[in-house]
Amino acid sequence: MSRDHAFKQVDVFTAVPLLGNPVAVVLDAEGLDDTAMQRFAAWTNLSETTFVLPPEEEGADYTVRIFTPRVELPFAGHPTIGTAHAVLEAGLATPKAGRLVQHCKLGLVDLAVAADWPRDGLSFRLPTYAVEEAPEADEVVALLGAEVTVRAVPAAVNVGPVWTIAELGDVAAIEQLQPDLARLAAYSVRHKGTGLTVFASDEDGAVMVRSFAPADGIPEDPVCGSGNGAVAAYRLLGGQIGDGDAYTASQGRQVGRDGKISVRINGADIHIGGAAVTGIEGVLKL
Repeated sequence: MSRDHAFKQVDVFTAVPLLGNPVAVVLDAEGLDDTAMQRFAAWTNLSETTFVLPPEEEGADYTVRIFTPRVELPFAGHPTIGTAHAVLEAGLATPKAGRLVQHCKLGLVDLAVAADWPRDGLSFRLPTYAVEEAPEADEVVALLGAEVTVRAVPAAVNVGPVWTIAELGDVAAIEQLQPDLARLAAYSVRHKGTGLTVFASDEDGAVMVRSFAPADGIPEDPVCGSGNGAVAAYRLLGGQIGDGDAYTASQGRQVGRDGKISVRINGADIHIGGAAVTGIEGVLKL
């Protein structure tokens, strides 16, 4: 017998409905098994779908499971903000001293909740990160296209999802980029990675980002929190930014989404934030 599960769809990294990156949030996922969760995530065909459960770890306000159309992820950025937005809006958790704690496969994730969070948005501290040279770096450059200039050897950045990061020569190259998605999917499967995130900055310090994860069924992720976290880790460990720095990245314009991601560095900690808005509320019957 089916039962009702409260549901919201939240646009993340925007305050405007139908922009940013949507995440489907099942607010009452008790009773759904792994197969049902993966089937529903495939059906929504969004980059991620999340399922909220009672907290399973001490100190957590709730547990969340995160699925792409094909696999479960240990952590992801825009689903973290979108799920927290939905949970707060539904009254399922109350911030303590401006803080909310999410439990996911990767562990506990701290979120900062502003006093007027519906207006000012939410942010999370990237729970972990590590950077090393990407395997088969020449293959990464090749799949970007012959006319693309890469500033440095691409890196593999592990933020839970493992993103291959390539810094391109200029913002115009980001706008025009058409990577070989079939070749990228094969590369990601071969090296157990999530996909490719590229970025560039202009002379004024503005940063543009694009993320591609075809191996997970996501040709282009409109606005990617973990991808932007991986870019920030790459830039921090590469000396481009440091303690106290902050910037806003742009992502999604090429697919009609135009999201804005705030990045702030506090010591070795990377904080990723942005606005969110609920576009759909209803009931899932499974």
